[in-house]
Amino acid sequence: GPGPFPGIIDIFGIGGGLLEYRASLLAGHGFATLALAYYNFEDLPEELDSIDLTYFEEAVCYMLQHSQVKGPGIGLLGISLGADICLSMASFLKNISATVSINGSGFSGNKPIYYKQTCIPSLSYDLRRIKVTFSGVLDIVDIRNDTVGGYENPSMIPIEKAQGPILFIVGQDDHNWRSELYAQIASERLQAHGKEKLKIISYPGTGHYIEPPYFPLCPASVHKLLNKPVLWGGEPRAHSKAQEDAWKQILTFFCRHLGGPQNIASPKL
Repeated sequence: GPGPFPGIIDIFGIGGGLLEYRASLLAGHGFATLALAYYNFEDLPEELDSIDLTYFEEAVCYMLQHSQVKGPGIGLLGISLGADICLSMASFLKNISATVSINGSGFSGNKPIYYKQTCIPSLSYDLRRIKVTFSGVLDIVDIRNDTVGGYENPSMIPIEKAQGPILFIVGQDDHNWRSELYAQIASERLQAHGKEKLKIISYPGTGHYIEPPYFPLCPASVHKLLNKPVLWGGEPRAHSKAQEDAWKQILTFFCRHLGGPQNIASPKL
């Protein structure tokens, strides 16, 4: 039917470029969705040296000024580094009504994050902790110095500043980083600041790349920064089942907090 429609910005991970398939699927469910590239696409920088939230703030303003987007706020959906960008946007920017993090870390993990006079330093890591699997693929899950300081680690995104609700989708077999641990730390941080406990949906046997339903499992591929194949994790059956349920949970979450069709009976595309 005619708009305006609830708006969502969709952001992917460290691979860069522009991926539109998930935004297209969201649009099919009645959401005006912007698939947002942030490097390695057209006139954007070829390399990612840092993350400046003013660029993403412009995208939020663009969405809210669009005639087909229903305000007063929008939703954010991100996976991996894209999830951490979404969490940062929710923490620092206005008019963010709901945020979904798919296997985000809640840290400024790969590059420092800037907004005006604020800088969240990137989390340090130790490449000596890389393990090599029997097939020669790298397992990088333990390389980050992520247990220092707990929820007070200076590299942690201040999600207690977020105005809208946040949903963490977590794969328990994520080998990119320890998503389940990070979700627990994020929840502890919220509670320490007097906020409600974080909503976390955690899936056993599920790896890093939780895609929409019926997408094949990607257990390993070349990492953009390391330029070598790394293990993402996931068991085919469990991961596939998780993708079906996670998609339904994401749609239901956005419908509840942004407004939209309320009947999400099945995980259909």
